[in-house]
Amino acid sequence: MSESLSPDAQHQLPSRAGVGLKAEHYRTVLESRPDIGFFEVHAENYMGAGGPPHRFLSAIRESYPLSIHGVGLSIGADRPLDCDHLQRLKALVARYQPAQFSEHLAWSSHDCGFLNDLLPVPYTARSLACVADHIDELQDVLGRQILLENPSTYLAFEESTYRETDFIAEVARRTGCGLLLDVNNVYVASINQRWDPLAYIDAYPLAAVQEIHLAGHAHEEDETRRPLLIDTHDRHVARAVWDLFEYALSRTGPIPTLIEWDANVPDWSTLEAQAEQADRLLKAATRPATVTARQHNLAEVTTS
Repeated sequence: MSESLSPDAQHQLPSRAGVGLKAEHYRTVLESRPDIGFFEVHAENYMGAGGPPHRFLSAIRESYPLSIHGVGLSIGADRPLDCDHLQRLKALVARYQPAQFSEHLAWSSHDCGFLNDLLPVPYTARSLACVADHIDELQDVLGRQILLENPSTYLAFEESTYRETDFIAEVARRTGCGLLLDVNNVYVASINQRWDPLAYIDAYPLAAVQEIHLAGHAHEEDETRRPLLIDTHDRHVARAVWDLFEYALSRTGPIPTLIEWDANVPDWSTLEAQAEQADRLLKAATRPATVTARQHNLAEVTTS
């Protein structure tokens, strides 16, 4: 890794693996300059005016492409976006000029205040209009295209009239936003709701995908002892998620891919090894791909 990036390289993500930047790894990154494609940070962790987080991020930003990922804007809420939050996002994006900014198809705010969770949206015409309006407003404020991430879900709304993939495709069509495909979220939702994850990938508007996320999840059981997966971001990426990632790449080719690990953060070498595994699959995706037996088994597990 060079000591500094050219202006062009600063404003694009390579089709390589990146990792979520955590405070535990600031010094290791600056001292060892690992061969990582890019770093991503949560916007809400850098909304203060100064201090150590900004000093370290500014130093790392000089040598690595950066992506900023929002977790608190509540794009799916049936209420106006928080103007103060929007302005803080605008200032942060202007300060660091990230290659990409992304947010979730979810809501977190209500009359009772802010809920520390990413809650699902019913897929209805009303929700579609609300989400599209919010994305239009966000893109106008930031002066750039944003990426929208598919959610991890545990149930479906009875009033939904769109399939999730169709809803997301229509949001992208109406707003011109790009998409962030979270493969772990696809797998978690497919097990919890008995979807076919391969069919979901096939139906997804892949032409709009500009970034992929991978993460770990926890295995639980519901009251009927059926498998219940929880999107925890606190462990290694599961084998089934790697297989689904490989299948997605067979449809898209190499795309910038982030390893998310937000709780029980491991030592740097563990996180780096996950990125290296993603890089190996990204490099292999430049060759003609076939559906493997592992991918066939992946489809079967959701219908058993």
